[in-house]
Amino acid sequence: MPLDPLTMLTISVALAAAAALYLAIEWRSIREPSLLFWSAGFATITVGSTLALLRSSGFLFIGIWFANGLLVIAHFLFLLGVARFTQTRLSRVWALMFIAWLAMLLVPDGPTWSKVMLLVNSLLVALSTLRASFLLRPHGKSLSVGAVQLRYVLLAHGVFYVAKALTAVIPGTLIDLAALRGAIIQISLVEGVMAIMLIALSMTGTERYRREKQIAHLAARDPLTALYNRRALEVRAPRLLEDVSSTRPGALLLIDIDNFKLVNDLYGHTAGDRLLIALSEMIRAVLPEASLAARLGGDEFVILLGNATKEQVVSLGNTLREQFQQTATQTFPTPEPVTLSIGADLFDQPPASLAALIEQGDAALYASKRGGRNSIRLVDRTL
Repeated sequence: MPLDPLTMLTISVALAAAAALYLAIEWRSIREPSLLFWSAGFATITVGSTLALLRSSGFLFIGIWFANGLLVIAHFLFLLGVARFTQTRLSRVWALMFIAWLAMLLVPDGPTWSKVMLLVNSLLVALSTLRASFLLRPHGKSLSVGAVQLRYVLLAHGVFYVAKALTAVIPGTLIDLAALRGAIIQISLVEGVMAIMLIALSMTGTERYRREKQIAHLAARDPLTALYNRRALEVRAPRLLEDVSSTRPGALLLIDIDNFKLVNDLYGHTAGDRLLIALSEMIRAVLPEASLAARLGGDEFVILLGNATKEQVVSLGNTLREQFQQTATQTFPTPEPVTLSIGADLFDQPPASLAALIEQGDAALYASKRGGRNSIRLVDRTL
């Protein structure tokens, strides 16, 4: 079967429908809004390409003006999907695109009608596509191969439509939209089929990478406080600990909430969760660079510091104690004070393991508890 314009349009319909269906299925599984916009874009191309087939039967208004208008809408939906993916807010000025397309109804029918239609349609498609490519630019290195590929596919697609618009104003070129005649129209149909395949593959790869990254993020984080969990701490701690030396001491702070059970008993477990979240936010606020924080479980937290001094450790611990006591007292009054006990360990040699280091911190924490709670007990191993 020859690859005439109607055949190319039929292939476009099939490819766009398949891409729309696949992206919709992906959206149902992960509920990422960008997938829904992209799926809607391919669905719009499916309808538009189907309507474009009707021009061969004499339905020119639907087959040309309406079909090309759907092509503009489809690329605008792609832009919305990229904007949602990159968390960018689009200006309302973009609504002028549709006003510009509606203005095509005012163009008188005549020898230049096809060229004007092709010029406006190409510029509007190029505008959305190039803007989408630009939005992906800051994410080229920070996301995935799929995101980079999507950026360059959209860029090439947009540049093609700019070139297509320019050819429409070249004197002597034959463009007949009703009969799908003209070299640029033939090339455009081929480019459209290729673009559908490449854009669909790039979009799918981009979202798959984001989903895998989200899964890895969730696996490394405590679901309540969003701090690292113990497993993630064990993976990341060796790099920090191997830099410990006599000139760059390391420190561990093991933190436990005193009388935490009273909050759960008097106010419920939701209140206890709120207190744990509040403590995690305090830890993030005082956490210096080159450090790690994790929730080991229950009401026990740990902080690992690199290049620390005794004064810094004591100051950080006391800041947390004072802030936490004030918050707990004001929010959840209890018969006995809900405070923090902290066991700290300062060292200038890499420990045998993280577990051994935590065990040393646990001994200091026990000494803090035994000494009356609401205190920090520091063991200085650099002496």
